[in-house]
Amino acid sequence: MKKLFSVFFIALFVFSNAQDKDSKETANRFFYELTFKPKKDSTKMDKVITILDITDKNRSIYQDYTVIAQDSIMKVEIEAMQKAGVMKDLSKTIRQPKISARVYKTYPSMKVQYVDKVANGFTPSNIGYSEDLKFNWNISNEKQKIGAYNAQKATTEFGGRKWTAWFSTDLPFQDGPYKFSGLPGLIVKIEDDEKNYSWILQGNKKVKDYSEFSYIENLMQATGGKVKELPRDKFEKTFSDFKKDPFASVRPMMTQEMMSKTIPGMDGTIGDMMKKQEKQYKDFYNANDNPIEKDQVVDKKKK
Repeated sequence: MKKLFSVFFIALFVFSNAQDKDSKETANRFFYELTFKPKKDSTKMDKVITILDITDKNRSIYQDYTVIAQDSIMKVEIEAMQKAGVMKDLSKTIRQPKISARVYKTYPSMKVQYVDKVANGFTPSNIGYSEDLKFNWNISNEKQKIGAYNAQKATTEFGGRKWTAWFSTDLPFQDGPYKFSGLPGLIVKIEDDEKNYSWILQGNKKVKDYSEFSYIENLMQATGGKVKELPRDKFEKTFSDFKKDPFASVRPMMTQEMMSKTIPGMDGTIGDMMKKQEKQYKDFYNANDNPIEKDQVVDKKKK
């Protein structure tokens, strides 16, 4: 039962993903406020802080900052639970991320690896695809101040959208949020012409003893392990199937007796918890039908 509980506890954090890390790193962490339109047929905009971590090991990692930002709170909560010996439903405490994937870039090639997490029985599992992206940037002479940085304008087309970026040579990294890269300075602002997605750099700091995982992922061993590389079309199909039925691989392993058990400190039975978490999954994935790369949706419809 202890193992079973830990699995469902992990499920609360399955929206983030990771790769195994074998030694300490330091990183430059750049904070981007992402303003985006989650639903195509709605005018409602959403906001989230995302981070681009450029490490001293020739790579960068882009992800939602929501869970990592709560590390200190989670550490206090977990230690209190351990001391009391009573479990607590942390879904009532933790704010959920809005973006599930991580994007890795390898320097200096800037090869991109896009990784997300699916359930594999009782364990989270990373799946991903890799691509060599070469952005065709048109750099103009137009300049302006973006926050504290002197920036220059550049445009490109990507994912079925037209993008305007502002990069700063004050920050000597040919990188940017999400998959964007290839300009002679860090991208400090980028948005598409319809303003469905807009990133603006808000600040940065140095991170010692860097880990791309949150405290809770490390503690619960919910990092997902080594990434299973798939062709992009197979990745899209696998992830789409997971979103439709997140507990498909777990359900056959659950007996009626297990489903009816309760856990001290938790509301309801394990079956109730499963239903609640399945709804959380589906609500999370159904909240966005307006992806950054909208041409991927068109491609899938053609197939």
